[in-house]
Amino acid sequence: METHTDVLLITANVGSLFDNVGEIQSGWLQEFYATIQRHKPQFIALHFQEVGGKDYMLNMGHAENFFRSIESSGEMKTYDRTCIYVDNQFKAEDRFTALGSMYFIHASLKDVYQYDFAVKDFKVVSGQSKFVGSLDGVATVEKEKFPKNFWPDFKWSRKGFMRTRWLIHNQGLDLVNVHLFHDASNLIACNSSPSVYSDNRRTALRYVIDRVSHSAGSTLPFFLFGDFNFRLDALSLVQDLSTATDVQTVTKDGSNEVEKIIWEEKDNDHKVVLHIETKMFDYLHQSVFRQDNGQALLKYDKEVAAFHDVIREEEILFPPSYPYSEDYSEPTQYMTTRCPAWCDRVLLSPAAQRLLHRCDDEGDMGVVYNTLGPNICMGDHKPVFLFFSLKTKCF
Repeated sequence: METHTDVLLITANVGSLFDNVGEIQSGWLQEFYATIQRHKPQFIALHFQEVGGKDYMLNMGHAENFFRSIESSGEMKTYDRTCIYVDNQFKAEDRFTALGSMYFIHASLKDVYQYDFAVKDFKVVSGQSKFVGSLDGVATVEKEKFPKNFWPDFKWSRKGFMRTRWLIHNQGLDLVNVHLFHDASNLIACNSSPSVYSDNRRTALRYVIDRVSHSAGSTLPFFLFGDFNFRLDALSLVQDLSTATDVQTVTKDGSNEVEKIIWEEKDNDHKVVLHIETKMFDYLHQSVFRQDNGQALLKYDKEVAAFHDVIREEEILFPPSYPYSEDYSEPTQYMTTRCPAWCDRVLLSPAAQRLLHRCDDEGDMGVVYNTLGPNICMGDHKPVFLFFSLKTKCF
């Protein structure tokens, strides 16, 4: 007999949260709890990236307090089983990913098992389990930092993935926390289509999918949710944004290295339309990034298309999730550091998408794919969530 289990998947890059924890944390948590209250999921999966923030050596204590406040909160008291994994061992540079994953199981949900990768079998989930550290030797999670030799020309950073495997009412699935590489320079990103950064992300994501698909026994339906750092195709976007302008390229003194590119309106007193530097993307008409939830920009969002054979995604009806202002008084404004993009996503295999129960005549909410805190400062990334009823099997 088919049954349904309400599931909430959330991905959140919390780097700027820990860098501004005093100003942001309260509103962040309130929005998180409000989303749980609104949807009342039986199974919650929270995937975090950049745990501890940029100054993780100083802020990792804040991160531990943050996780503790969630697990001990009154809002979560009806979730009687928790599984928590936090990779905070920054001294292990060759393995540190700064990923954290939290899983909450409601008291009403029975028959939940978690996979033990060491013995290659499922074990019943009971009580609270928490693993903080390098996670080496923890049998219920697989964690991997991307190898340094993938991209020897780029700085080796704390990017990688973390996987857990679940059995909910006899339905198996993999949940994978992913953090891919960012665009280090807006100027380099504009040089080619696709950019060199997009190529790197494609290689890394294919690596993750291959690992998930060809290890730990038979392939199960999988959900990949994290900060993929997907960006808009900058070359074609800039070409379209800069029509009817004059372009000026400024190089550094005594070299041919480009320092900035400026586009000015023709016949309009040299008004600057677009100004790009390594870490600046300042467009005069910024409202286009939020107008109609940025729908006009989706044609430049091309990185998922390279995986059309193995990946699906629900329709995007929300504005780009990054880079929002970190000023709590400007929660809907984008910073001018990067071109806004849908970095944070929930992707799923075709088999996983078939497990989503769609809205019917009974008034179910169906599938909801959206951001958390659209009008509240959540840091530079708005968390993204997917809520749905999972088709499960009851014998």
